[in-house]
Amino acid sequence: MSEYNIAIIGASGYTGGELLRLFYFHKNVTVSYITSRKHKGKKVGEVFSALGNFYPDLEFSSISAVPDNIDYFFLALPHSVSMLHVRRFLEIGKVIDLGADFRIKDIDKYEKWYGMHHEKDLVNNAVFGLPEIYRDDIRNAKLIANPGCYPTSVILGAYPFYKENLINGEIIVDSKSGVSGAGRNPKENLHFPEVDSNFYAYSVNGHRHQLEMEQELKAEIVFTPHLLPVERGILSSIYIRTSKSLSNKQVEEIFKKYYSKEFFIRLSGNKSPALKDVRGSNFVNIGWSVTGNLVKIFVVIDNLVKGASGQAIQNFNLMAGFPENTAIDNLPLFP
Repeated sequence: MSEYNIAIIGASGYTGGELLRLFYFHKNVTVSYITSRKHKGKKVGEVFSALGNFYPDLEFSSISAVPDNIDYFFLALPHSVSMLHVRRFLEIGKVIDLGADFRIKDIDKYEKWYGMHHEKDLVNNAVFGLPEIYRDDIRNAKLIANPGCYPTSVILGAYPFYKENLINGEIIVDSKSGVSGAGRNPKENLHFPEVDSNFYAYSVNGHRHQLEMEQELKAEIVFTPHLLPVERGILSSIYIRTSKSLSNKQVEEIFKKYYSKEFFIRLSGNKSPALKDVRGSNFVNIGWSVTGNLVKIFVVIDNLVKGASGQAIQNFNLMAGFPENTAIDNLPLFP
């Protein structure tokens, strides 16, 4: 197979570091250009000491000097920044945006939560990059909107019930995330003394990731995120009232109907999976509990892998014609 040149734009954050870590194992890819405004001129090892030996000559460059030999751009930029550059990159190659700029089809809703959108005409050309749902569309896309971490866990957990027309009323979601989901830039509430031995809800009056959930599940979502005192991982507890009473066996069959052939989705049965079941991997573990017409669904993912960089590479593999699990089939880290 052909070798592809990859550029990671905004490569000095956690998602950029994960892309570098995972792409090292992709034998048909060369990460040939990385950018960072803060670390321009530094080599990879000066920013990610764990990765220095694997990328000894690669250094951070300017976003304004991207070469014209790039096949795929991975944008690990803050929300509202990707849109300022994406049209230029699309003239050179294909784009996988790990931010929110092209996820939301309703521009009014996007602008309410994120601010002014400057590339409205590109939004409908973007494919929502959830491979287990939009695999065929992803293969033929030029612009991928990589889903958010919380939405990935919630949409995959609830999607079979949406497709079976079983959702009766609102969906209640209670999600907990590790602190890496907030990014690498220092914030007072993420300092070790603030996070250690602590646990709390945040964005209790509304969270922007709710838009993606409602868009894909066509349902009202009541969503509350919480911050866990761990580095990485998401556990989402999803509560669905169904239009008819279901048995545990029926719920199992619904999940198997949609996910039995999915490499990265593992069904845990009538119990909750744990964060360490998926830590460091692209896997999604789903468990459940059923009482009549109340189905409780428990989903765990690694927020930096399946919730961001691993899923971006999964999308790339589909677009470039590689086996979907290439370079991201590593086992979870336990303990």
